[in-house]
Formats: sequence, C-alpha cells, structure tokens
Amino acid sequence: MTTTDGTSDAHPRFAEALRELGLGDLNARIRRFPEATRTAAEAAAAIGCELSQICKSLIFAADGVPVLVLMDGASRVDVERVREELGAEKVTRAKADVVRETTGYAIGGVPPFGHRTRTRVLADRSLLAHDVVWAAAGNPHAVFPMEPKELVATAGATLVDVRERSE
Repeated sequence: MTTTDGTSDAHPRFAEALRELGLGDLNARIRRFPEATRTAAEAAAAIGCELSQICKSLIFAADGVPVLVLMDGASRVDVERVREELGAEKVTRAKADVVRETTGYAIGGVPPFGHRTRTRVLADRSLLAHDVVWAAAGNPHAVFPMEPKELVATAGATLVDVRERSE
C-alpha cells in the first residue's frame, strides 16, 4: 500500500526493486500490519490465509556461498535435499549477519527478490499449489500477494523439491 505522502509500506530498497522490475503496481497491494509478521504463522494469522500460502525466503550457505530458498510456510527445508540439488559438500542456515549482508534485509522481512546481491534461488514446488502466495516486502510488518509462477520467475528461481517429507 502506498501512504498519503507517496511512500510505500515496503522497505525502500524493495519498493525501488519493484519499480526497477516494472512491478511498481505491487506497491498498492502491500499490506502493513502493526504487529510483526516475522514468522510464517504470524503472517498467515494477520492476513487470514493458510500457512502454506506464505512464501518464506530463507538464506542458506552452500559451501559458504549464500543461496536463497523459497518455501511454503507450512513446510521445512530439507538441508540434505538442498545440498544434493546444489551439488554442495555442506549446507547450513546462514547467520543473521550473512542474511543482512547478502539480501540487505533482516531475518523476518526478507523478500523473495530485490536483494542487495545476486544469489542463486531455489523455489520449492509446493508454492505452486496456490493461486496466490504472500511474501515479505522487506520488513517484518509488510507483506505482498503474488501469483506463485510470477514470483518464481521474478526471483529467477529454479523449481525444486527440497521440503522435508513426513515419514
């Protein structure tokens, strides 16, 4: 949503990225919440959608190189499957300083695109189960809706199966 002074509820870097990508109209669909939507559960509750309609943007380190994994909010990333997908020796969750340095955003507000640096992006196929998913708009209080295939394409993501399977 754009405020009365013409600014966006999105993080300024993300609002600029939307303009650069020709997606400035997305600013009008950004929703800001007074309470943080830092976790997928908090975001789903605030929006009033299914947990699986939340798109989590998670940064991992594959052999020390940051990689972004887009995952539905109801699932967990299987680090071993990410490792296999990337052909890496070791994959771990990135530390908060690496997340901020790589993306320009703090954990809990990382959007699926519009980052400070270019990273490899993997998107779990589970996101395609919905007509619309919601993702962070650069801060823990703002989210935006987007059609999953458009989100995957805009993020430059490779579709993969990296979510944990229930035994």
